[in-house]
Amino acid sequence: QVQLVESGGGLVQAGGSLRLSCAASGRTFSSYTMGWFRQAPGKEREFVAATRWNWSRSNSYYAYSVEGRFTISRDNAKNTVYLQMNSLKPEDTAVYSCAASTSVLSRTTVYSEREYDYWGQGTQVTVSS
Repeated sequence: QVQLVESGGGLVQAGGSLRLSCAASGRTFSSYTMGWFRQAPGKEREFVAATRWNWSRSNSYYAYSVEGRFTISRDNAKNTVYLQMNSLKPEDTAVYSCAASTSVLSRTTVYSEREYDYWGQGTQVTVSS
């Protein structure tokens, strides 16, 4: 069983920055694929970013809408994954959820929420115009 706890959400003006954190339990965190997803009111949950450990290095993947503005990173010593969000836009407003897969995901399956086994409770991010 893996528990995920997000923090760092809040209210920010357009153009501002926020950093989300997700602390995970589990003794083999370094092997997990970790992802961030978001769900805006009235919309389906969508992929934001993921980090996958492969051949002793971490690979990162981003949704087109956030590439160049958001950065995912992980600290395996702290069992924590981060999402640094810069140049925020009102359309980034959503509940952001952290997810973990204990399976090895491929470069294509990292984008699919169905591949993730565990989810955090979510943290609200609101960007005002």
